[in-house]
Amino acid sequence: MASKSAEKQARVASRRQLRNKSVRSEVKTNITKAEKLIFAGELKDAQEAVATAVSTLDKAAEKQILHANNAARRKARLLKKLNQAIALSEAEPEPEPEPEPEPEEAA
Repeated sequence: MASKSAEKQARVASRRQLRNKSVRSEVKTNITKAEKLIFAGELKDAQEAVATAVSTLDKAAEKQILHANNAARRKARLLKKLNQAIALSEAEPEPEPEPEPEPEEAA
């Protein structure tokens, strides 16, 4: 049988776990949204999504829900993906669509 203080710590830990779970879930969701936009090639929307993801990572690290180094690593990976996508899009400009040939009239 556990002591009263151990039982109380177990209750406190479970409350904290529930509170932290929503923050971790939000972090993961924001990262996933940003990555999907990056890989879809929607870079303007992706930049906004990355900013949101970085903000949630910073908040989670500040509240010590995530370790600071863990948050920094995730931010670095996400920004690296974004920067590579931007560099790739600048290196290969989108080809202009060729004008469609006018149909010849049958006489």
